[in-house]
Amino acid sequence: MSGAESCHGTLYGVGVGPGDPELVTLKAVRILRGATVVAFFAKRGRVGNARTIAAPYLSNGVQELRLEYPFTTEVPVSEPRYADTMGPFYDDCAERVAGHLTAGRDVAVLCEGDPFLYGSFMYLHDRLAGHFASEVVPGVPGMGGCWAQAEAPIAQGDDVLTILPGTLTEDELARRLAATDAAVIMKVGRNLPRIRAALTRAGLLERALLVERGTMPDGRSEPLATRAGDHAAPYFSIVLIPGRRGAR
Repeated sequence: MSGAESCHGTLYGVGVGPGDPELVTLKAVRILRGATVVAFFAKRGRVGNARTIAAPYLSNGVQELRLEYPFTTEVPVSEPRYADTMGPFYDDCAERVAGHLTAGRDVAVLCEGDPFLYGSFMYLHDRLAGHFASEVVPGVPGMGGCWAQAEAPIAQGDDVLTILPGTLTEDELARRLAATDAAVIMKVGRNLPRIRAALTRAGLLERALLVERGTMPDGRSEPLATRAGDHAAPYFSIVLIPGRRGAR
């Protein structure tokens, strides 16, 4: 690193876990308390879940950098407008963060769950890690919080665990579900009816659990087969298909 670059701040991607502030790691707390700038993504008009989780650990007077999504689930990833809008959005976010790093300020970017598991931080990392010192602090992933809350052992022995986004087509979901021992389906929300149909086709509906807001104060879990209605699930929802069947 050159002398000029050594004066730059460090970019931190800080996983703050699935929702319970007590699941934030000691390392994450240390970095958050020492950071000059704390950045976080949030939906328009919302505080931001990662910011809410991290609140007990932020120092008084820390500079906050809010990165507000132009949209979240309203536009499917498959639509051209998604890439046309989100690419420039992440470019702009990276430029704003880079301004602080260039000025010598460390920036801690808050990430729900783990930064490299479906996290927005990875798009800043793609754009900035080659130009500034960076460090990623792993966090308890949302799925880990969900299977702990549901007390559902997810995989055992030689079980194959598959992680699927609920945005896949029903055919693709059914095909992949039929070929695995255990599964986690993320990005549930309004995709729940299609997920339920795919699970039914794969013969797995009776094993499926829906966990909403895992580890949060209002978190709950229930068998998906007995859930009343076919309406959308809350944003923070995960479907679990445990593979561990029978104690050893």
